[in-house]
Amino acid sequence: MQLKRTGEDATGEPDKKKPRVEESHVQRDKERLAKKLDTPKEASVIPDQIKSSSLSQAMPIEKISAIRAKIIARKRTTIKGDDTMEKSTEQSVFIDAEVDVTRDIISRERHCRTRTSVLQSIGKEFAKNIFGILQSIKTREEGGARQQAPGTTENVVQSTPTTQAKPQQLIGYSRYDQERFRGKEETEGFKIDTMGTYHGMTLKSVTEGASAKKLQAPAAAPNQAAPMSRPVSMARPPANLKKGSKTAIIIIPAATTSIITMYNAKDLLQDLRYVSMEEKKAQGAKRDNEVLLQRMKPGASTVPYRVIDNPLKLLPEDWDRVVAVFVQGPAWQFKGWPWDGNPVDIFSRIKAYHLKWTELPLDPNVKKWSVHVLNMDRHRRHLDRATLNQFWEILDKHMAKNKPHLRF
Repeated sequence: MQLKRTGEDATGEPDKKKPRVEESHVQRDKERLAKKLDTPKEASVIPDQIKSSSLSQAMPIEKISAIRAKIIARKRTTIKGDDTMEKSTEQSVFIDAEVDVTRDIISRERHCRTRTSVLQSIGKEFAKNIFGILQSIKTREEGGARQQAPGTTENVVQSTPTTQAKPQQLIGYSRYDQERFRGKEETEGFKIDTMGTYHGMTLKSVTEGASAKKLQAPAAAPNQAAPMSRPVSMARPPANLKKGSKTAIIIIPAATTSIITMYNAKDLLQDLRYVSMEEKKAQGAKRDNEVLLQRMKPGASTVPYRVIDNPLKLLPEDWDRVVAVFVQGPAWQFKGWPWDGNPVDIFSRIKAYHLKWTELPLDPNVKKWSVHVLNMDRHRRHLDRATLNQFWEILDKHMAKNKPHLRF
């Protein structure tokens, strides 16, 4: 016979596995959850919200607000205490780490001192130093006054060693005191005190006495003309040394058919590259009466040179500064020049050059003159620098030998 369990028996075993939860436990869990949710919030709860919450049913509103205020106040004080401890700890660590560095910095510090602060320093006496300086100035002025009065200086000089002389303690005869009896014989009539001494005297007084004796000699014979040596600065300068400019002058041909003209003289001699006259005119260049070029030398130094094409405007004293001339070929180029316009005499004093294209023949006059020929290529411009450097090398040797007083 089969028996069926009742409803209570059927549910008995599950009741043991799943305990029955009463309503009071649920209420406590809700309150605990509400406390956890409200703990991190620092803002006060609005009374209307408190009234509507389930916590207000078990506890008065005033008590809940007081508990919450105590919790917030406790948290605030705890946090402040932790911050203060952390800050103090950080500061102490920072100070301990920087003690050595701070001590080193303080040891190297120097107090700022001004003229006023130095004069107001404690423990310093400036009277001794100042009075010593004033006394030395006074003594120097008195020494200058003695030198201006030669009559009085002789008495002072003669009396100085006498007053400082040792007292004669030996009155009787002594074999070690013979100088006292032979003084006039040994000095040959000169007023020399062999018993005098400079012991105890300052160096200044000794030097003043020597200078006074030197000044006394020319004062004794004013009519005698003493020979005077001329200083080096007043010596007569050489004949080729001029008081004016020391800038060397280079003369070029005035003909427009010349390779070097006033248009491209700076490009050739300063930049060491050839630029045709037509190119310079196309660039808007104008013809100048003279050109001042700056030659670059080793060591980043520059030397000025004056380039002209009309030598008839030179003054007679300017011809000494002419160091080079570019020869065109015809002899009439030297008409009106010094030395009667004779090319042989001119080239013996001035270095001559002839600039021509490589493919062109040499001028007959240039062949028979002492002229250095510079051949330039008409198309290969990279060869210009080597050719024009020869010009400067030869000119430097000529100036070092014949014009050393000019700048080069």
